[in-house]
Amino acid sequence: MGAPDLQGVWDYRTMTPLERPREFAGKTTLTREEAAAYERSQGERLDDYDRSPSVHAKWWLDNGRQLTSDNRTSFIISPTDGRLPTSTDESKTRAATRAEARRLTGGVEDRSLSEHCITFGIVSLPRAYNNNVQVLQTPTSVALIAEMIHNVRVIPLDGRPHLSDDINQWDGDARGHWDGDTLVVETRNFSPKGSFLGATEDLRLVERFTRVGPDRLDYEVTVNDARTCGEPWTALVPLNRSRQPIFEYACHDGNLGLYNLLYNARFAENVESVHAGSK
Repeated sequence: MGAPDLQGVWDYRTMTPLERPREFAGKTTLTREEAAAYERSQGERLDDYDRSPSVHAKWWLDNGRQLTSDNRTSFIISPTDGRLPTSTDESKTRAATRAEARRLTGGVEDRSLSEHCITFGIVSLPRAYNNNVQVLQTPTSVALIAEMIHNVRVIPLDGRPHLSDDINQWDGDARGHWDGDTLVVETRNFSPKGSFLGATEDLRLVERFTRVGPDRLDYEVTVNDARTCGEPWTALVPLNRSRQPIFEYACHDGNLGLYNLLYNARFAENVESVHAGSK
């Protein structure tokens, strides 16, 4: 018997959040009535945002409108409270430094990789749109093609060693193997700018892809970075087969969005300078 076929386009759009909302503390899943009420309230919030007359209205977003099929309250399954572990002091300092750099908008080097249209990271967690990943596989490698920023991760399955620890990459250095019917992908050597949820270059990811039905692929990821969280944590995200192809994400480095952001930041600084000089 060969490896199971994981190929296809898989949709991870859902209303289930990464962390369990405080209001559902102690509840792994919701009853049908609770789930309907939650979906209704969150749907109304999304509708209000979409219909807003503001220029920032995002009618084109494609948020998930339903919880997972089992009405789970979080993707995080470990710790059992469904919440991210406590951040380290170092992590809080890094986050404050990043926030200040973004507030000042000094230059292109201060903006995120997503704003450069380089990568949104490699973990498949629901976003506001482009919630699809395509899997292609051969006996010696697997390719994961993200709809968001058209990332392609080519993961060797031939047993080759990881790169040297002094070679960091935007999306890390991935190596895969089969554990029974589960594809296991271990990734390390991240660039600090590309690490998941603000993690460091010490980040280690272990992803597990398991085909659990004709139209369902379970994606489990364990995140381990002692400099960011006090303990590892694990999330489980269901991926549902899509009958549609993934679409081009028309974004590239040097895009007008980034140019306009920096242009307006310089304009605002000049206005502030003029006002300060007139006092």
